[in-house]
Amino acid sequence: MVKITPQLDAIDRRMLRALQRDGRLSVVALAEQVGLSPTPCQRRLRRLEEGGVIGRYAAVLDPGRVGLPLQAFVMVALSSHAEEVVEGFQKALSARPEVLAAYAMSGEMDYLLHILAADFEAYADFAMRALLRMPGVKETKSSFVLAALKPPGEVPV
Repeated sequence: MVKITPQLDAIDRRMLRALQRDGRLSVVALAEQVGLSPTPCQRRLRRLEEGGVIGRYAAVLDPGRVGLPLQAFVMVALSSHAEEVVEGFQKALSARPEVLAAYAMSGEMDYLLHILAADFEAYADFAMRALLRMPGVKETKSSFVLAALKPPGEVPV
């Protein structure tokens, strides 16, 4: 079933901005912030959730404060783009907790991975024992984060 993305008006956009700042807002508090009564606010919220505009609610953690201060971005090239190779790589990747995010890319490399690790030794263990042994991996290039100048934030709505 294909989800139809709802059209967003000014109130929807205010709701989304408020929820990105504080996903724990109650419907009553959200309604107050956007100038609605709770019932229409709840209807709009449900429409945004069911339409896939709001994908999920989550807490934003500081990786360093939970013991994962080392962050790396890793570009991966596959040896083949055959369906079984791509599926095998993606399946192996999804099973690895070190992989915070993964993107299929155009250009020189096939994938860009955001990796978290406790230290360089843990990263090296992941790279050597897991990543380089995943189906179809031909080449990797790693870059380490020195400072997060602008960490992921709000989607501009």
